[in-house]
Amino acid sequence: MESIWSKFDEKQLADLEVFAREYKTFLDGAKIEREQVRDSIKLARAKGFKELNEYTSLNAGDKVYVNNRDKALALFVIGNKDLREGMNILGAHIDSPRLDLKQVPLYEDGTSALAMMDTHYYGGIKKYQWTVHPLAIHGVVAKKDGSIVDVCIGEDEKDPVVGVSEILIHLSAQQLSKNAATVIEGEDLNLVVGSIPLKGEEKEPVKKAILKILKDKYDIEEADFLSAELEVVPAFKARDFGLDASMIIAYGQDDKICAYTSLRALLDVEQCERTSCCILVDKEEVGSNGNSGMHSRFFENAVAEILALSGDYNDLLLRRCLSNSRMLSSDVSAAYDPNYPSVFEAKNTAFLGKGIVFNKYTGSRGKSGCNDANAEFIAKVRRVMDDNGIGFQTAELGKVDAGGGGTIAYILANLNMDVIDAGVGVLNMHSCYEISSKADLYEAYRAYMAFLKDMD
Repeated sequence: MESIWSKFDEKQLADLEVFAREYKTFLDGAKIEREQVRDSIKLARAKGFKELNEYTSLNAGDKVYVNNRDKALALFVIGNKDLREGMNILGAHIDSPRLDLKQVPLYEDGTSALAMMDTHYYGGIKKYQWTVHPLAIHGVVAKKDGSIVDVCIGEDEKDPVVGVSEILIHLSAQQLSKNAATVIEGEDLNLVVGSIPLKGEEKEPVKKAILKILKDKYDIEEADFLSAELEVVPAFKARDFGLDASMIIAYGQDDKICAYTSLRALLDVEQCERTSCCILVDKEEVGSNGNSGMHSRFFENAVAEILALSGDYNDLLLRRCLSNSRMLSSDVSAAYDPNYPSVFEAKNTAFLGKGIVFNKYTGSRGKSGCNDANAEFIAKVRRVMDDNGIGFQTAELGKVDAGGGGTIAYILANLNMDVIDAGVGVLNMHSCYEISSKADLYEAYRAYMAFLKDMD
């Protein structure tokens, strides 16, 4: 399969670079799901979108969004056709593997007199990859008086960073005898956060010094950690990767690369026959459960509200709308890695620089837990891609029995709509720094646009 780099003309190459630059800026400012929702709403409002409660009725061409607890978002461009004929939907997740602070995180190690914070890892990670990196703390602290304190420590160049220490190679004989899964245990992913004692304090003076800093800067008490959501992520800005600057290296591209391209595609749709929708959801990396995950009724409720404001709602119409909808589950795929060829089957593998990736099915161990897209729907998707000159490829997530994975596709398919996984191939998936192709980034945006406009 030919690289799609060769098909772009000079204008497209220039547009691609602008798009990649905007994507990197977005990544740097929105590393966690709350920040993704916040910044997505800013982009949407700049394009004329309004929150659901700002409308008393909806008509063709209206642009509306529904915010779910600042951690999930659904956006709609109302089409010319009746909603009972269904929607064209793009759905991505905006959470990424990371470390979360425990509810009682802060302590002082009595032997070293270092202040530490306990974490609990979130999602599928190789735990040894999270040591010795500069890390930042993002999130919110909800106080008893109802106020919310936004926290972001470690992203500004003037900020300090934190991190998980690692044993020196000279004393690693026992550690190196372990297998990779246990070389770093989950309970050992503790952050080093301070070392200066608070003057005049005899008991836990370093811990108390850290608490004083938090109190002075954020007005946070130790007890406030009980109602906090604080996430620890790499303090690393997105950068061009490769001597030819053809790629991007950044934290959280699974699945923010698909979330961003899906969002941009929806924001750039001015008029459409079928109602267009973009869903950005939380908790995919831990099973899509909870009230901000795809298993919640948030999306169905949002569609019910849209139908009501469009002047025609009952349960049967809602079911018809969902059943007649078409969806691309916008999620990344594993790109072929020449350093590890044994886990890939080359004929059915995604490659960097060769376009958006369609996965008919994901799952593992005999397609367990997958959505398996219908052949008829895939044929329609192929037609839309070919008619719009979109470069695409098909893939599985590695060799049979080599592993596997999943997305939110099956959850929407359970509503009886047609769904297929469609996203960008990445290297280093679920690591601190994932790698994507700028060409695939731009082609995904073009593919999502074509789907929203032309899928019947």
